[in-house]
Amino acid sequence: MATKAVGVTGEERLSPVKRQEPGSMSKFTTNAVNTWQEFRRFLSDVRSEMRKVVTPSRKEVEATTTVVLLAVFIFGLYFAIIDGLFKYGMHELLSWLGGLQQ
Repeated sequence: MATKAVGVTGEERLSPVKRQEPGSMSKFTTNAVNTWQEFRRFLSDVRSEMRKVVTPSRKEVEATTTVVLLAVFIFGLYFAIIDGLFKYGMHELLSWLGGLQQ
């Protein structure tokens, strides 16, 4: 911090004087410019990546949709069977242990 000699009633003393650091405005503008350049570079990268995107044909969409629906029904059937087996097993186990009131 900078200090300045100040004369007070014939007596000199040092008092702190707040000064703005030289170049602080240039640092601010440099950061703003760098941020803007990074943002422009980001947008440029987004644009170049979007040019690589390919929309699937109707035939591809139908094929993948069929596969997904078939997989959903197969997994649903599988889990229904497993759930039924667990339900039957738990019922038998609790009946054997006397935990069920009939």
